[in-house]
Amino acid sequence: MEENKEKGRDEIYSERVRAGKRTYFFDIKSTRSNDYYLTITESKRRYKDDGFFYEKHKIFLYKEDFNKFIEALNNTVNHVKDELMPEVDFTQFEREYEEQVVEDEDTELKWD
Repeated sequence: MEENKEKGRDEIYSERVRAGKRTYFFDIKSTRSNDYYLTITESKRRYKDDGFFYEKHKIFLYKEDFNKFIEALNNTVNHVKDELMPEVDFTQFEREYEEQVVEDEDTELKWD
């Protein structure tokens, strides 16, 4: 963490979401000028001949775009739920997620 301070990217808050073979990291970081931004990282474990590696994809989201991003995400998810898949009971996935969280409480992952 000290190394990140020197680069001006101090991590303030982090949350992890496990989703099948993927893990998503939501990290709030600060700049040298005490501004904040969010990074969303998708991590997938991939296999090679000599072992495995993690493939990462990152999105940087700045405060001026938070509301637009949340609105677009909510609109898109609601379109799937209400228009494309109204017959699906999405609460079943909440129960599965809660069960996964209980299993993961003892497992600590640290993301760079």
